[in-house]
Amino acid sequence: MKVESETKQKLLNTALDLIWEQSYGSVSVDDICKRAGLLKGSFYHFFHSKSDLAVATLEFYWQQLRRPQLDQIFSPQVAPLERFKLYSDQLYQNQKDRQEKIGRVCGCPINSLGSEVSAHDEKILAKSQEVTARVRTYFESALRDAQREGLWQGDNIPGKAMELYSMVTGTLLQARINNNLDMIKGIEPALWRLLGLKDKVTA
Repeated sequence: MKVESETKQKLLNTALDLIWEQSYGSVSVDDICKRAGLLKGSFYHFFHSKSDLAVATLEFYWQQLRRPQLDQIFSPQVAPLERFKLYSDQLYQNQKDRQEKIGRVCGCPINSLGSEVSAHDEKILAKSQEVTARVRTYFESALRDAQREGLWQGDNIPGKAMELYSMVTGTLLQARINNNLDMIKGIEPALWRLLGLKDKVTA
């Protein structure tokens, strides 16, 4: 069972790396198996299709990588607005680490994959929507706490969380297209502007 678990995790890690670095459409099952050093039979032991692997990979990325980071950054023990600063810093560091590993900015794997297949794979699209909705709940929690503490005077918290998240994902997409890590440094001041906290933009 341990070997089986390790094999499945190797497939998930490899699929995440390849799809994140390249694209879903350009990566084949053969590519994944070759990079992982596994036979094709191992792939089909765990997954019926590349689509099923992609869905599992998104959940793997969330549970193993992104959720632990967000739980720490958006902890109730952290001041509400400080959470957004830490989030921005973490985004930059994540992308910097990935760039140093493969030589280019990769952007967000969740949104890159979701947007690529949105017109023809409902399973992957649904999982992408599910995971991005989870991210926005962290934004909503921080906004709610900031509002309660009198640090932010806005309303329509779900709508504002969506606005903030859309800006973040758009910036990550442009950073990927332009292979420009510095663009991600603009996320924090943009967050403050969207929240109407102009004093923090120049702080």
